[in-house]
Amino acid sequence: MRQIVLDTETTGLSAENGDRIIEIGCVELLHRKLTGHNLHHYINPERDSHEDALKVHGISNEFLRDKPRFSQIADELLAYLEGAELIIHNAPFDIGFLNKELELLGRPPITSVVSGVIDSLVMAKEQFPGKRNGLDALCDRLGVDNSGRTLHGALLDAELLADVYINMTRGQDALIMDMDAAEGQGGETLLLDLSRFELPVLLANEQEAQAHEAVLAEIAKASKGRLVWRQAA
Repeated sequence: MRQIVLDTETTGLSAENGDRIIEIGCVELLHRKLTGHNLHHYINPERDSHEDALKVHGISNEFLRDKPRFSQIADELLAYLEGAELIIHNAPFDIGFLNKELELLGRPPITSVVSGVIDSLVMAKEQFPGKRNGLDALCDRLGVDNSGRTLHGALLDAELLADVYINMTRGQDALIMDMDAAEGQGGETLLLDLSRFELPVLLANEQEAQAHEAVLAEIAKASKGRLVWRQAA
């Protein structure tokens, strides 16, 4: 499966009110492996960034003056994305901006080109309910090194999100139970998806801990004190 982790930086927050894309970063995953076949463009938005946006991405209006317009990179971008599954953090934001850029060129929406879109923010909220699920918070939680991220940047954020996504979907994705063995009925398999569950850690209460110590004391007496695990401790 070919997947593209995509991120954009923009002049502001509203594509409908005239804000434009100024940077696109794409990272390719093939069968969940980074290929190094990435795509990155700075784009002349033909307008200035809002002051608040400048504080987020730090890309000056002067820097973008000689960069290509979206119309000049659109064919390359669409060819690169064609048939891939997109992975985007807070997908409606980036998809909205991409669709507005394509609309201005008389092109169909981005979803007509790709095979689907995964919103990693929605995925994170399901896996970690009630917790902060911004990119920095997920990097900290999942052990992804984001020390080089002082400002938002489309390619860097896409690279970090690729690592975050792989970590969020790694491990035991499912538990398969053979119902034939359990119930004596043939041909029936129960598939439980565990990837979206955060399993609780249950600690022994005081009474249970005392009962455990009593059992250990009996074992110690019977073995004349030769308890390997206590010697190791």
